[in-house]
Formats: sequence, C-alpha cells, structure tokens
Amino acid sequence: MSDKNSSIEQLTAHLPDAVLDPASGDHDAERAGFQLHHPHRPAAIVAATRAEDVRAAVEFAATHRTPFAVQATGHGRAVPTDGLLISTRRMTGVRIDPATRTAWVEAGATWSRVVEAAAPHGLAPLSGSFPGVGAVSYTLSGGVGLLARRYGFAADHVRRLDVVTPDGRLREVTERSEPDLFWALRGAGGHLGVVTGMEIDLVPVTHVYGGSLLVDLQRAPDVLEVWRRWTEDVPEETTSAVTVLTYPDVPQLPEGLRGRPIAHLRVVHLGSAEEGSAVVEPLRACGPILRDTLAEIPYTRAGEIFDEPEQPHPYRGDNVVVRDLEPEALSGLAQAAGPSARVFTVTGIRHLGGALARPPRAANVVGHRDARYLVSILSPVEDGEEKLVRKLHDDVLASFAGVALGRGLNFAYRELGPEEFRSAFSAEDYPRLLAIKERVDPHGLFRPGQGGPRVARVDPARGPVRGRHRLTGWCRSGDEAGQQSRRGE
Repeated sequence: MSDKNSSIEQLTAHLPDAVLDPASGDHDAERAGFQLHHPHRPAAIVAATRAEDVRAAVEFAATHRTPFAVQATGHGRAVPTDGLLISTRRMTGVRIDPATRTAWVEAGATWSRVVEAAAPHGLAPLSGSFPGVGAVSYTLSGGVGLLARRYGFAADHVRRLDVVTPDGRLREVTERSEPDLFWALRGAGGHLGVVTGMEIDLVPVTHVYGGSLLVDLQRAPDVLEVWRRWTEDVPEETTSAVTVLTYPDVPQLPEGLRGRPIAHLRVVHLGSAEEGSAVVEPLRACGPILRDTLAEIPYTRAGEIFDEPEQPHPYRGDNVVVRDLEPEALSGLAQAAGPSARVFTVTGIRHLGGALARPPRAANVVGHRDARYLVSILSPVEDGEEKLVRKLHDDVLASFAGVALGRGLNFAYRELGPEEFRSAFSAEDYPRLLAIKERVDPHGLFRPGQGGPRVARVDPARGPVRGRHRLTGWCRSGDEAGQQSRRGE
C-alpha cells in the first residue's frame, strides 16, 4: 500500500489539481460513465481539463509502466482498468469555422454540443443517433450516423487530430505530418492513443425529414421483410434503421404499447417533406401504424428520431455487418426481442451502402465498406445475467454467419477478443494496423475500452515486464489483471 500511495503522491505532484484517488469524494462518479456494467476500478483518476493534463498523465504512465485507459462519456466501455484512468469529460470545447465548414471538437464534447454550435451557421456534423455520445470516440470507431448514406462514415471527414501516444508525446496528426497514424486513428483510433481534439468537416444541413413509424409486430409480422425490400432502391439521401423490442406491460406506457412487440422504423431523409413522405409511403402501407412521428424537423432535434434512453445503465451488446439479409435470420431477430425472450432485448438493423460504400478522399482503416446492413443486439445486464445475455446474443448473431463480413466497432458493447477485433477490418489492412499499434505502444500500456489484441509489454533493456505495475503496487501483473477482466466479462 505504501508503494501505491507513493506513486499517487508523485502523480499528484505532476498534476496537483487533477488527480482523484479512491478516497476522493468524486472518485466513484468520475469512473462510472454511461455504461454501468463492470465500471473502471482505477488506483487513480486524472480528471483532465486540457491536452497538457492528458500528456502529463500518459507520460507518467509510460515512465512507470502503468496500464492506462481513457473515458469521456463511457458509452462503449467493456474492459475496465485497474491502473490509471484518464477522464476527458471536462474537455468539452467546440469551435466552429463557418468559412471552412469545419469544427474543432475537444475530447469530451458530446454530439449535442457540436450540433448546437454548428446550427446557427446552417451547418451540421455527421453525428450519431444519440446526442449524448462522445463525438471523438464515436468518430474514431468509424461513425455510422444519421446522414451516413449521403455523406459516409464520420471518420471519412476528419481533417486533423491531436493525439497523445503511449510514449507521452502530444502529436498533431494529419495526412501529411503522420500518414500512418492518420490512416489508423480514423477507424481504430481508440487503440492507438488519447485523442485530445479533432478537426472535422461540417455539412450544409439545417433540416431533415425524419422520425419513426411504430408497427405492431403481431399484426404485421412481415414488417422486417417489407423494410428490407424497401431499402433495395431508396435514394442515398435516405438513411434508415429498424429496431424491435417488446414494451413492458406497465401503466406508465400508453395502453396501445403495453406488452406488445413493436418494430420502430426510423427514417432520416435529406430533402423536402413532400419528397420524404413519398419515399416512405411503402412503409406506411406495411400494416397498422401505432404512431407516426415523421415530419420535417430542424437537425437540432435529430436525437428525437431514435429517442434513445438518457439514463446510465448496465448493458451489453454485439453486432455483425452483413452482405445481405435472409428471411429466416430476420424472423429469429424478431423472436429474440419478443415477449418470450429470457431477458429484455433490443435488436436492430441499420441500412448501409450509399456513400458508406465509397472510399474516402484520404484512405483510412474503416472496414467492410461493401456491407449492406449492420445487425445489432443489446440487453440490459443485471447481476448474474452475463452468461445468459452473452449466449442469447451469440445464438442470434450465429444465424447471420453465412452472410457476415465482420463486426462494426461502434456497436460492440462488450470485450472483443483478438480475432473478433480483427474481423472489424479487411485482411489487407489488419497487418498494417497491428504493426502501427506495436510501434506506437510497444509496452502494451494502453487498454482500449473494447479489448482487442494485446501487445507484449517489453522493456528493451530488461525484457518482458512481469512484476506489479508501479502505480497500484498490486501483486498481480498487468497480464494477470487482463485475465481477470476477461473472466469477469
């Protein structure tokens, strides 16, 4: 314990106003994040307010061979750290340059802040379905957003990144200055360092035709197939998804929804209300519509389209990207979210293609641009339900094995093993990505939230690092801690 206290004292001396240890009153709230399942259990937290705080924290971790992780909103976290946690949620600055149609976004800013800042200039970012998600972490994993079929992945529209690599260096990364890092950060950035800010393109969007149609699955059991056929020839200006869940039978809900399996058809169309209404007319004819919220809305209200829960909670989720959808697999997807499901489950499909299928101006590591759909499954997890939820998810996604291309990192809400992580990228890109990871983080100190491959932690002078990591003073090594994390998952 004396080693641990001594190391925390050294860290506090480096960052006197930013370090929270377990005795600090704000420690638990800082480590929790949006995802409450298996929270971080760090020996200390650096509550960063500027890029220099991040750089100093990573430099300290590198000097002391201490594993570290970073958390902004904590939506996608699956692997907790017991070393050093760098919290960037206070770094929320956003600057808009209307002349260049760009935004500078700090590490902890959510999409809602970027949307609100861009709107007065008639501009919008390529944000996701939930405004409360961190803009940087979302973009680093690719970014399949509300305007995706028209403009592509959010990662395709990054111009510059400021990143602290695991050696403690703060680097300005562009296509010219650091071509390898620029390529790898845009699509797998959460595995290569701590991005403290990014410059992104904005698009000239002020309004969209968007909303949802709620359909009773019991009265329209073929709605998923109707939606699939509809997606085959919709214009690129239309991005859509379908979500299936069974509402609980509770008095807080409208009587027409209680206890019913419902399909939510979500649509975003870039165009007039008249154009959008004509595009979605086949969906309105698929069966009895319980609720229709489709209308022209300002982009500042785009979060209402998916209307996702804002309350932090414990959950796990998984996904596959596929080349096509088969009727039997669609039926299984609906059943998994039906009234007979062993745990509450939400299944979904997002329509890809369009601009997502085209290579960006500056190549990046985002994989599977030829995928036509992304299939996802998510469940809240209570104590003792981890194995049950994992088996349910595995069984459902196994029915797509014949058409699966791999995974999408944005929707992987559990720890990924090395082969699962590999499946998110093309066979040609992965060796280059791994080589960059090994060069940037040779000691394997950075612990990304989704897991993935681990680089052997090697000290050039002394060989592999085996003992306790110096910040915690705990007896288990970093590798042993990782094994414990995997058993907990």
